[in-house]
Amino acid sequence: MASSSDIYKKSIGDLVSENHVFAAVLHYFGISFFQFESDSLEDVCRKFKVSPSQVVAELESWAKSPDPSTEELYLHPIEVLVGYLKKKHRYFMRQELPFLSTMVAGITSNPSFDSLLADLRLLFPLFADDFIHHIHEEEDTLFERIRFLQEIERNNLPLQKALMVFEMASIMDLAEEHEAHDDEMEGIRKLTANYSLKKDAPIAIRVLYHELQKLEQELIIHAKIENDLLFPKAVELEKEVKRSLLQKIKSN
Repeated sequence: MASSSDIYKKSIGDLVSENHVFAAVLHYFGISFFQFESDSLEDVCRKFKVSPSQVVAELESWAKSPDPSTEELYLHPIEVLVGYLKKKHRYFMRQELPFLSTMVAGITSNPSFDSLLADLRLLFPLFADDFIHHIHEEEDTLFERIRFLQEIERNNLPLQKALMVFEMASIMDLAEEHEAHDDEMEGIRKLTANYSLKKDAPIAIRVLYHELQKLEQELIIHAKIENDLLFPKAVELEKEVKRSLLQKIKSN
């Protein structure tokens, strides 16, 4: 492994070519890698008043923080699952979407990519707006419903208010309305020919395609966790809450 001093003197372009995650880490520090590809990490960090050791440490931290597996999530109670999904929502909105938006808007490449970048500048903001709307809608409906059910289960609500659950759309109804995300990026996938590039494509375009494809894969996994884990757990919670409420009504 290269020493810290060697890494600090490498160009941003070389560092990002070796590890695309470096681009996202630099964005985290407010640095658009594609504007400084020929500059060394040391020089860029000096310009932005950031310690290069801090940037490298952040990169290592990201590498050591893998997401839990589906099996691990399955073993946790529903509130842990909701917490994980909320955390991913924050990541998408605060890190991944702004990072991609910055690249789409700011990358300048050779003329052969001008048309594609122009199309992406129209298409990606529409996708991002739709996705953020979906996140807010999901948290305001499904996640709120789960919280309400848990409040009932813990006897934190008066019976009259708890009985409102029988008047609401069921979790199964919400599941049927839930939009799968595996086709959210269909337009972008077609525009980029399934993210295929020649080996000599510019590093900025390669990172852009890599991050777009990574986001699509993350959305597919995210939707699968919701459909295969969250909804089944929420359905069981709702059944138990309603069964308990009916028993209370009978005993009164």
